[in-house]
Amino acid sequence: MLKRTFFLTILLFSVTVSGQNISTELSKNEEVISRFMQLSQQQLYDTAKYFFKRNIIDTALICNNILINTIPKDANIELQKIVIGAYIDAAIVYRSLSDYRTAYEYLIKALILAEKYNYDRARIRIYNNIGNIYGYLSRFDMAKTYFFKALDLCPDSSDIVVILNNLGAVDLTFENIDSALYYLDKAVKISKQHDNVHLHAVLNTTALVYKKNKHYDSAYHYFKTSLNYVKNNNLTEREVHYLSNIGQFFFEINNPDSALFYIYLSNKIAEENKFLYFEATNYQILSTIEESKGNIRKAYNYLKKHSSLKDSLLNAKTFGDIDQLQRIYEVSKTNEQIEKLILEQQIKERTIRYQKIIWLITLFVLLLVSTGLLVIYLQKRKLNKAYEQLFAKNIEIIEFQKSPSEKKLAKSKPTTDTQTKIINKILSVMENTVVICDPTFSLNRLSSLVDCNSKYVSDIINTALNKNFRSLLNSYRIKEAQRMFSLPNTSKYTVEFVANEVGYKSRNSFCNIFKDITGVCPSYYLKSLNTSTSASHPATVGENKREGMGEWVNE
Repeated sequence: MLKRTFFLTILLFSVTVSGQNISTELSKNEEVISRFMQLSQQQLYDTAKYFFKRNIIDTALICNNILINTIPKDANIELQKIVIGAYIDAAIVYRSLSDYRTAYEYLIKALILAEKYNYDRARIRIYNNIGNIYGYLSRFDMAKTYFFKALDLCPDSSDIVVILNNLGAVDLTFENIDSALYYLDKAVKISKQHDNVHLHAVLNTTALVYKKNKHYDSAYHYFKTSLNYVKNNNLTEREVHYLSNIGQFFFEINNPDSALFYIYLSNKIAEENKFLYFEATNYQILSTIEESKGNIRKAYNYLKKHSSLKDSLLNAKTFGDIDQLQRIYEVSKTNEQIEKLILEQQIKERTIRYQKIIWLITLFVLLLVSTGLLVIYLQKRKLNKAYEQLFAKNIEIIEFQKSPSEKKLAKSKPTTDTQTKIINKILSVMENTVVICDPTFSLNRLSSLVDCNSKYVSDIINTALNKNFRSLLNSYRIKEAQRMFSLPNTSKYTVEFVANEVGYKSRNSFCNIFKDITGVCPSYYLKSLNTSTSASHPATVGENKREGMGEWVNE
């Protein structure tokens, strides 16, 4: 144990002094990662917290992800609690980077585990952080719902300070000042009972309330008190937030120069740490300040930066993804209830079976007989279904051959006389199998044969026939392939031969196009024709072939 503790100390020291770039290079340094993996789970969890407190968030994220991916799913409860904590801490990192979807996904995974192991302490943190995400997305009604869920689980501990502060902040947003003050006063009292834990957050929210009521001296006092605390304790994200609040405060009391100073300072730290949400907020404030000073160009540039960041943070997809994750969580809860009911039912059934063992032996024999009969029935049913599908495919092929012709479709479209003549020329060329089955036949070749430019021919085909040139060419080539398949002694033709004859260099391309148009592959089509021929009178089959060929010519 002492050896591992010593190793942890040396590792933390070496990583800390190895240079400011260690956080960006750590993911590429397999040696350092392997050293992390030598630590116990608890030591690795403590290491993650160590780096997070020092704002080396990518290193903290690596440690948390190692924990999440290395602890087995069947581990004991204590290890599972570590996994839950790692999920929550990783979610907080992603939230600080404004990656709300990933943060929410990690929190949902943590919540599923926390509910499985009745770990209420973790559920409080999870609900609070989910509420924070909805708050950042300006969905304050959902935020309040999750804060109340956390509050319902909270004992009389330091956790309740954070929840009460967040509820006060939400009510302040809705301008419920009396309700906000109630939560904040209660939070201050509980914080003082626990060594002023989280008091800085409560004081900052209280300052916002005083600002709202235009008690500016009190507001400034609480802003500065909360800012000094977070600076002294290296709470970078809170420092960015509080600096921004002070900047907004000075702007409200008509001191734009001081406002710019604090907003610039806040934005500098936000950019260095990729706190996109605060960057977006600060750009909006900067735009408003510059507009009030008459600097329209600066105001416009800041507003563009704000809009760009805001769109990436608060787009519809983010909301949709988070709502989808919420639905996944609800489904997982339902599945757990179903599994529980199934397990209870299985226990009851097992008890009954043990009580009536003799009857079960008889039932087992009957079940074997029934199973045999069921297998025979299912096989027969499957065989009948296969015959039905084969028949349906043949009907489908026949119906396909009776589909409306391109000429009829073209006549149904309003066209000029000139267009009609060109369409007729195009269709005449397409009926010339010698021409269209040339592998080099193209739109340019067709255009030269009808004496028009290729763009006009393409537009005519799209407008009059509701298809492009390639689809039109494929339909005529496949018709020619069908005709060849239906000829007497068709067994002498292979699929490759027919494919080459109708203009396809690749057998696979021919098979794919044939299946797209007819619904079946060439070999199956050929087999269906042979089956139909063998089941019919030769004279009747011949007549049907001539009729089918006649329909293709009419098209």
